[in-house]
Amino acid sequence: MGYENILIEEKNGIVVLSINRPKALNALNAGVFKDLDHFFTENYSNENVKAVVITGVGDKAFAAGADIKEFMGMSEEQGTNLSRKGMAVFEKIENFSKPVIAAVNGFSLGGGNELAMSCHFIVASEKARFGQPEVNLGLITGYGGTQRLPRYVGQAKAMELLLTGDMINAQEAKSLGLVSHVVEHGNEVEKSVEILNKIITKSPFAIAKMIETVNAFSDNKKNGFEIEANNFGKTISSYDGQEGAKAFLEKRKPKFKGR
Repeated sequence: MGYENILIEEKNGIVVLSINRPKALNALNAGVFKDLDHFFTENYSNENVKAVVITGVGDKAFAAGADIKEFMGMSEEQGTNLSRKGMAVFEKIENFSKPVIAAVNGFSLGGGNELAMSCHFIVASEKARFGQPEVNLGLITGYGGTQRLPRYVGQAKAMELLLTGDMINAQEAKSLGLVSHVVEHGNEVEKSVEILNKIITKSPFAIAKMIETVNAFSDNKKNGFEIEANNFGKTISSYDGQEGAKAFLEKRKPKFKGR
């Protein structure tokens, strides 16, 4: 499928997915959501896709929020449905079976920051700026920001950021736990790929189960300890788990098959 609002570049199984609306600072519109939804649905079980980096075209913005023009004249029901659709797309990213890194190259605001937080972790340019400015427009976050931001920075700091609409820089975001790495501007994709090249040498089956298990931590409907026990059982009895143990004992590199 051809995409209208994202660019796809793949090398050695790592896909760099770039939101391609630089004139609008890569604001998220219905077309971007449609493309993201299609990509992450289509490639969930695609063995050729081993990992994904999400970034924005240009050097000003990862994604500077939602496209506000689409909000005009919306009814309560339409707004609720829009929120639910956006949340569903970001949930697909969060639960993607391969690692997804947000390479934040500039403004990560509103819906854009909610997108970054739905990725498994964030690598940021030193020039990146993060924030949820929805209250400045008389709105609240609509794509999971009230739920994911407290997981990263704690409830008190998340409440402050959500109520003030203030932006924070990359270093503060890192100190709060929102960002994993801060790098020189322009190197955020390179750093993300470097990390992913390490991750994809591991068992794809174990990686998928690790993502699933860690995500259970923030889902109060699930017993994360029970899921960990079950997934440990699945990995230890898997081909990759047995191959990893055998390779360790034989002092050689394992040859994982993703099952």
